[in-house]
Amino acid sequence: MSTAVWDADAVEREEGRGEVRAETGAGARLLALGRAELTLLGRNKTALYMMLVIPVMLAIAMRQTLGGMNLPGRGLSVAATLLPATLGYVLLFGIYSNMTGAYVARREELVLKRLRTGELRDLEILAGTALPAVVLGLAQCVLLVLLGGVVLKDGLPEAPHLLIAGVLIGTVVVVAFAAVSSALARTTEAAQLVVLPLMMLSLGGSGMVVPLDALPDLLGSLLELLPLSPVMALIRAGWTGGAGAGEILKHLAVGLVWAGIAVFAVQRWFRWEPRR
Repeated sequence: MSTAVWDADAVEREEGRGEVRAETGAGARLLALGRAELTLLGRNKTALYMMLVIPVMLAIAMRQTLGGMNLPGRGLSVAATLLPATLGYVLLFGIYSNMTGAYVARREELVLKRLRTGELRDLEILAGTALPAVVLGLAQCVLLVLLGGVVLKDGLPEAPHLLIAGVLIGTVVVVAFAAVSSALARTTEAAQLVVLPLMMLSLGGSGMVVPLDALPDLLGSLLELLPLSPVMALIRAGWTGGAGAGEILKHLAVGLVWAGIAVFAVQRWFRWEPRR
């Protein structure tokens, strides 16, 4: 029996146990589904590897590359460049890529269709499926910020509220885009391909690998409009504390617009039925 089939059975069993607490409200239903998804995530070694190992490996590789760049001449530091990038890797590899595959697997095994016949509402199904990956991703971000500041001897973020805002907006954006991307994939194998455009665009143009400040002004201004560019700008501003109020408001506005677009796209194009 395939892993996906076991996943469907486990979700249904956990939802069945959660039905007795349905009267307590959406929180109990959300936690019941989230607990089932956490169990399934623990069984998926590939997803755990993508979530916990890949961001750290990319950060180590990037650290070696940054050693040969003249960052101080551009007004940048290794910590202000590397640590925000690492959080971006968590959003892309730990949450976005993982959740796209999860939504496809649950849809194709009819789990989503069966869950809609119960107490769970559509938003609760989507949020509950994403809950374990989001919680683990946020915990990983906190750990990376604390350990990264110690290892790189750069201390803690100077404006943590901006960093938190960036991570939260980024989480909403990547989860919503994962749900939208899942509509393009017929199988979990195909899900590994449909995530590539946003991942490559974000890695190359959202300031993760190369800060937008290091690019020509016109190109940097255009790339600031990409979905994860305002997220990375807020995270970096939270670390350095060097951005002005007008610039922060601009990044917040662009980030919230992308979050709204992504949520609308989920409502419009997310598929609950299997693709045959």
